[in-house]
Formats: sequence, C-alpha cells, structure tokens
Amino acid sequence: MAKQILVVDDNISSLKQIGAQLTSHYDVSLAKSGALALQICKKEKPDLILLDIEMPEMDGFETIKQLKEDPDLHPIPVIFLTGNQDTATEIRALQSGAMDFITKPANKDILFHRLELHLQFAAYQSSLERTVRELENSIVTSFAELVECKDDNAGSHALRTGKYMETFGQELLASGVFAGELTETDVEMMIRAAPFHDVGKVGISDVFLLKPGPLTAEEFEEIKKHTVIGARFLATIYERTPEQHYLDCARLIAGGHHENFDGSGYPAGLAGDQIPLCARIMAVINVYGACITDRIYRKALSHEDACRIVREGRGTKFDPRLVDAFERIRDKFPDLELPPESFVTLQGRKLRREENPGSGR
Repeated sequence: MAKQILVVDDNISSLKQIGAQLTSHYDVSLAKSGALALQICKKEKPDLILLDIEMPEMDGFETIKQLKEDPDLHPIPVIFLTGNQDTATEIRALQSGAMDFITKPANKDILFHRLELHLQFAAYQSSLERTVRELENSIVTSFAELVECKDDNAGSHALRTGKYMETFGQELLASGVFAGELTETDVEMMIRAAPFHDVGKVGISDVFLLKPGPLTAEEFEEIKKHTVIGARFLATIYERTPEQHYLDCARLIAGGHHENFDGSGYPAGLAGDQIPLCARIMAVINVYGACITDRIYRKALSHEDACRIVREGRGTKFDPRLVDAFERIRDKFPDLELPPESFVTLQGRKLRREENPGSGR
C-alpha cells in the first residue's frame, strides 16, 4: 500500500508541480493552507508532511506547532520545503520539530531520497515504539496480576479489565457520548492503566483480603485504603517517569474506581463529574468483572445477573450514560478473547494450593 504524503503550499503552481512529481510513488494529498492541512491530518493521518513555511494567515511554523501539540498528530514526520535558504530559518525549522529542511525548487531525485529515508525511519521508530509498549504492557499486567494472584480465582481479573476497557472505550468514541472529553489517546491510556486499578491491595493485610467470611465495619475500612495506597503509589512512579502519561490515568483509576455517582462511595465521596471519567468507566468494568469471578465468599454470578447488577446501579453507583453504553455492548464481553494466564497467576495459584489450601479472596 502506497504511503500517503500531504503537500502544503499556498502557491498553487508549486503545489501541483510537487504533487505531480510524487503521484507515481505515493498517495498524495494537497492543501493550500495550514488550516486545511490540519483538517486533512485529523481525518487521514498522512505518513509524512511536506510543509511550506511562508504562507498567509497560518505560516509553516504555526502549522507545525499545532501539529506537535496534538497527541494524535505529533508522530507524523514533517519536512519543510521552502524557497527561504537563510541559516536562521533552517535552524528554527529544525528546532520546531521538523525532521528535515529542503530548499525549492527541489531536485526530484533528492526529494525522493529524502522522503524514502524519513519514511523508513518513521516506520522503524513506530515498530520500536510498539515493541517497547508491548514489553511495558506485559510488565504492567504481570505486576497487576502479582497483586491479584493473592486470590485463587481473581488472577485473571487484571487480564480482563484491559479488554473490557478497550471494548467500552471504542463504544464511547463511536457514540460520541463524551465528545470533546474523550479521545483515542485517552482510551489507549485507559486500556494500559486498567490493570493497575487494585494495585493498592499490595498494602493491605492478607488477614482482610483473604478472609472467607463477611468483613466487619472496621475491616472494611482497612480494605477501603487500597484506593488511597494505589493512587499514592502510582503518583510516585509517575513523578519519576513523567513521560509515561498512562500512569497518571492509572492513578486516577486506582483512587476513584470505588467512588459512586451519587457521592456515596469512597475514599473522597466524589459525585457526578467530580469523579474522573476514566474512574467512572472503571467502576462499571470492575463491578461486572468481579461479579462473574469466583470469590472465597461466593461463586461467580452469571453474565445476566452481572448485567442486572450494573443496571441497578444506574444513577447511584454509576454514571447513567455509561450504563447505557454498557447495555449496548454487554453481550460482547463474554466472547472477548482474553490473553493466556501468565506464569505469575499460575504460580500464585499453585503456591496457595500447596502452602495455604482453602484460603483466598
């Protein structure tokens, strides 16, 4: 499949000439202004942009500034193509985030060589980022499972939450219920953050977590602290690795997924939109996931019973808009293809069967 190149130039003659040179090798889009280029990018996300500098209203520098400020468009490589050849302009162009600077009229062979070079580099960088992200996600899930595997039956809960979040997030994007508040980047971060929702349980005594019978009021107060512990833990990690923005999302989820829409939840008694959207979504996912999982104090509920419990929480525990969205996708959940159980989960279960039979929560 041909790579898509967006050429941006207010000079129509120059625009058509460059477009004609490139069409034999690439899928070419043309824009005669920076504003039009931004519109095209949001719809099509080209593989590379050739951008003129001197344009009326919005010049090349302002155009690339807005591109780089948008998380979805930031990765698109930009090459400035301009008749301005002074050194100061070239330095400013590279400082603005451009990958290269080509003066025009550009030699056709040089132009093609530069394009291929930067397209290959962008493809390699994207592949490398995917590999790193997969490794990070594996570490994240395994760490979350390490907490979950205290329970013989809940070890797969961390694995499920990411899949549920992906399905839920895509439905919310498609329906536009939270348009302007929720983006594809937000959903991607929530998918990565979801397995961390109960990480604070690492700071809660097993005396409470593994108790087979009902908790006393005092014991439940101790359990509640996992939200605060988890949020603080993730905030500390995020401070040390501020480029990992999903950790801030994980902090909000860990701290807020037991807040109720009517303000009756914990730890802060937040209500309505005071509760971060990611935590409101996680609240629905967490209850559904917990209902369909065996616990020491009860057997797993059916899918229908779990859905009924979510419906009953509409407007009290849960944001009504999220319950409505859940109803539209509820029957997708049982058929989701879940990742295989990890060594952490399986070993955790094996150890408890051998060392502490009959326990688990």
